[in-house]
Amino acid sequence: MIDVATLSVIRRWALREHLSIREIARRTGLSRNTIRKYLRTDVVQPRLAPRKLAGKLEPFTQKLSGWLRIEASRPRKQRRTVKQMFEDLQSLGYTGSYSRVAAYVRAHKMERQSVEQTAGKGVFVPLVFAAGEAFQFDWSEDWAVVEGVRTKLQIAHFKLSHSKAFYLRAYPQQTHEMLFDAHNRAFAVFGGIPARGIYDNMRTAVDRVGRGKLREVNARFSAMASHFLFEVQFCNPASGWEKGQVEKNVRDARHRIWQSAPAFANLEVLNDWLEHRCLELWQEINHGLLPGSVSDAWQQEKAALMPMPRPFDGFVEHAKRVSPTCLVHFERNRYSVPAPYANRPVSLHVYVDRLVVVAEGNVVCEHPRIIERNHQGPGRTIYDWHHYLAVLQRKPGALRNGAPFLEMPHAFRALQAQLLKQPGGDREMVEILALVLQHDEQAVLAAVELALEDGVARKVHIINILHRLIDGTKPHEPVTSPQALSLSVEPLANVVRYDQLRQVRHAS
Repeated sequence: MIDVATLSVIRRWALREHLSIREIARRTGLSRNTIRKYLRTDVVQPRLAPRKLAGKLEPFTQKLSGWLRIEASRPRKQRRTVKQMFEDLQSLGYTGSYSRVAAYVRAHKMERQSVEQTAGKGVFVPLVFAAGEAFQFDWSEDWAVVEGVRTKLQIAHFKLSHSKAFYLRAYPQQTHEMLFDAHNRAFAVFGGIPARGIYDNMRTAVDRVGRGKLREVNARFSAMASHFLFEVQFCNPASGWEKGQVEKNVRDARHRIWQSAPAFANLEVLNDWLEHRCLELWQEINHGLLPGSVSDAWQQEKAALMPMPRPFDGFVEHAKRVSPTCLVHFERNRYSVPAPYANRPVSLHVYVDRLVVVAEGNVVCEHPRIIERNHQGPGRTIYDWHHYLAVLQRKPGALRNGAPFLEMPHAFRALQAQLLKQPGGDREMVEILALVLQHDEQAVLAAVELALEDGVARKVHIINILHRLIDGTKPHEPVTSPQALSLSVEPLANVVRYDQLRQVRHAS
């Protein structure tokens, strides 16, 4: 086989310069029969013979083909890469190059795709959805700069199948509470709820995939679907085209949104920016099938959506036992609980941004949720010093080195530093702190600050100022009193009465 450049020269010499075949053969070194053959055809580019595999790979082709058939049946994220298979071949004795293995994998993939298309796979039917009929959901992983650090985020994608309106929200994890929060916010932005939701077989929704369309659906996910009154449809395994609109939205968002995303102070700022960016893109993107933009189509579809009910209470419940140090453990972190619940079982309700401790049907306390991106180390301990006041009343000496009390307001800490120098100061400080159980904490704090300004750091003086603040009297307003007190009716001196008492006879 000759290359395209040589063939082009032969044709130019023969057809333009009218050289004889003998002269062309002399110049090129080819036989005259070969030159006649290429001049008789009108094909400019010769058909090249397929490249043969290098001999070093031939003993391993059967093994490699078997691996490729097995990998094709696995989910996409669980498949081995070509590099991993190349390293496995090396462990079996392959000494050839990586490029030969990659070429074989490409050829095998093209052959398999050709067979699938011939059998009807890879051929799809365009889908049409009525207004308000369905939405599609999917997760993706993307990166953004949050708090000065390039961070991997889990992005929840929603897309209305009729109007193609889409919504994105970022989370640190793909958990149930994140999924429920995403649905609450997406339906609020869409202005209603479609009749059907299309999902893949994600772990937060499906506990087990059965034959055909049989699914064991997660109980909490079913509760959410029942709350919002939409039908759930799960795709067949490894059949992402069944929710192709949202799959395409995941791909489009990477260049429409994430490539131009700025740095963000925190995740809340990022999600506010995402929501505004989605609404802007609705205005900019043409629908394609319907006249106008995606926003125009959404305005028409909005009337067909079911009105939004109250948000779904999307918590995840965990049974916990409070430790003797009044702490519950969750995700490597520890959170304080009021002392009366120490060594008792409680229920922990986990939300996206907070943790709620519930006991006997009543809310005991609440903490902001701490999500550590770096899971190394022992985690953090979140104290609320109010939870330990009951312990202090029995053990006032724990105030001196108690870890929860390091987070008290500055005025309380300054008062503590003065009182602990005096005999019985720890007990008096505990009694002052206990005032926050009966009065507003800010009022008690203001009374302590005024007492420190007066230089009288005593319980009696602080209680006096506190009562004045509660009654509306100015703490430093002087009490007006007359210089001398006088009686309106002065008593008379009567010694006769005394003499009469002396004459009374008493029983002996």
